[in-house]
Amino acid sequence: MIHCGDPSHGGAMYGCPHCGNLKFVPFRCKSRFCPSCGNKYNQLRSFHMSCKLVACVHRHCVFTIPKELRDYFLKDRSLLNCLFHSVRDVILRMFSKMNKAENFTPGFICVLHTFGRDLKWNPHIHALISEGGAGYITPWRPVKHFDYNFLRNAFRKVLLEQLVSCIGPSFRKVKNEMYTNHADGFYVRVKPNLCTPDITIKYISRYLGRPVIATSRIDHYDGENVTFSLPDTKMTKLLPKPSLLWTSSKN
Repeated sequence: MIHCGDPSHGGAMYGCPHCGNLKFVPFRCKSRFCPSCGNKYNQLRSFHMSCKLVACVHRHCVFTIPKELRDYFLKDRSLLNCLFHSVRDVILRMFSKMNKAENFTPGFICVLHTFGRDLKWNPHIHALISEGGAGYITPWRPVKHFDYNFLRNAFRKVLLEQLVSCIGPSFRKVKNEMYTNHADGFYVRVKPNLCTPDITIKYISRYLGRPVIATSRIDHYDGENVTFSLPDTKMTKLLPKPSLLWTSSKN
């Protein structure tokens, strides 16, 4: 990554068969930690995601799990699939129950973020959901109201059932504790958007191919410690180099 784009480390020569003009292109590392390669990958993914959006207003929703469950996903990354499956099932159920005969189906894109603004391990799903769905008979039904209580409780129910299925009977005690400690369900943010879908896509996809900290947020590095600013705050945070590397690699 350090030598990404360095001509002294090799490249490819391209030539035009008509005019004979030659162009040397140095090799790239294609690492997600590389500011250049990671950003290019991120832009490409954002473009492809925007091309798949239904031409309508979309709602940006965030599905979050309690702190007590985070370590399960850190120790076994395969459980992250449960997050995607749970969010998918809950979204489809919310639209389907509006009219079971029609079985309205929305368009949606889900993206996993594994850390919060403080860089701590915090897996959660960002979902961009169309404010409407297509039915068996009705071509399109606009939907402005997203049932907040249903989403919270359904997400808790579906996710815990999937975790019991994957982890086994030993997780049933934890499941019961979750119902007791989180009687209102798991937190789901469903507020209407104040920005366009394109801007939202750039936000939710910006860490798909980039490190957890943008280089623009790094304020100082003394060879041992890294000082960086927290977004949307006036606070800064200092991390020793090994801690930063561990934080970046696990996310």
